[in-house]
Amino acid sequence: MRPRIPPWLAAFLASRVLLWSGVLFAFLWFTPNVITRQQPHDLGYGLDIFSRWDGNWYVRIARSGYETGASRAFYPLYPLLVAGIGRAFGGHYVVAGVLISLAACAGCMWLLWKLAESKLGRDGASRAVVLLAVFPMSLFLQAVYAEALYLLLTLAAFVFAERRQFVGAGVCAGAAMATRTAGIALLPALALLAWRSERRTAALAKLALALPIFALWPLYLWRHVHDALAFTHAQRDWGRHVSAAGPFGGLVDGVRAAARGIRYLAAGHAPVPPTAGASTSATQIALQNIEAFVFLAVFIALAVIAWRRLGAAYGIFSIVSLAIPLTVPTDARPLLSMPRFGLAIFPLFLALAAITGTARRYVTAVAVSALVCGLVVAQWAHYEWVS
Repeated sequence: MRPRIPPWLAAFLASRVLLWSGVLFAFLWFTPNVITRQQPHDLGYGLDIFSRWDGNWYVRIARSGYETGASRAFYPLYPLLVAGIGRAFGGHYVVAGVLISLAACAGCMWLLWKLAESKLGRDGASRAVVLLAVFPMSLFLQAVYAEALYLLLTLAAFVFAERRQFVGAGVCAGAAMATRTAGIALLPALALLAWRSERRTAALAKLALALPIFALWPLYLWRHVHDALAFTHAQRDWGRHVSAAGPFGGLVDGVRAAARGIRYLAAGHAPVPPTAGASTSATQIALQNIEAFVFLAVFIALAVIAWRRLGAAYGIFSIVSLAIPLTVPTDARPLLSMPRFGLAIFPLFLALAAITGTARRYVTAVAVSALVCGLVVAQWAHYEWVS
């Protein structure tokens, strides 16, 4: 009798093969086949295609360090790993980035399965890993992006905390904070779990290990560029600003931008091509603002469900993770990258798995996600902005 493949491993293998095949098919089938001179080149288009957009910056940082102000918006742990493994591979940084993301993705599937099984049972765990695997932005879990590593670290932090192993939780939280801005959302959520433990003072002290680990990043910047907060100042180079109203400012701006997009499309304007020097047309901006708001609305609903079904710690992590990008919106696209940010908020997938217990709901959720995922794959292959 053949050994049965664990559901998390089957979801990982099937989704990664299908996504890779889909990206390559779309790249080869549709024209133009876009690989730019500015894009990192490694072993050919089969790998180069996964180093687009932010991937260019991660490879550049891995090769040459934080040479420009804009590069300091990218937190250090992922490019540090890419640099180390890339040099070990003889300068193949794209290979290193893809391998790191794939390994982290496999770890994510396993940890999500373990966590979901304890909360939702085996059937719920199976639904959770499949829903993550077919999520429209799951392409980023194998691209040269920090999403897979960050998701792995947040899952590991929660698994450690649930097992009352707060040293491990603190270390993983610190590493997550050194990977993505949103890592700070772990602190209040994990602190709540530590507070509920029998030895809360000791648990909180162990969890506080996250702070000196993260502090290495501003200390590095202070020593090398004499600005410990350069990673926050770099956000201005990407068009982001801190809203005076906090997350409510970004939320209001996002609603307004989506409403403007709907009015623009309803007016029946012909698609407007990008202007000289611009990479995004008015039509694309309208569609992206509507898409980002729809994703945000779904994420907020799932965050509420996560709080009710899984507990306050999971709800707090989800809500704070959404509040952080809402606090620093951009002008033309206030909810820029919101669909991708949701990929790394794992309680949302647990919540979705919890409410798709019937076959009809589950099939509907998988079908809708897979359909949108296919569109994202085509966009990515065509070098159009995804998220």
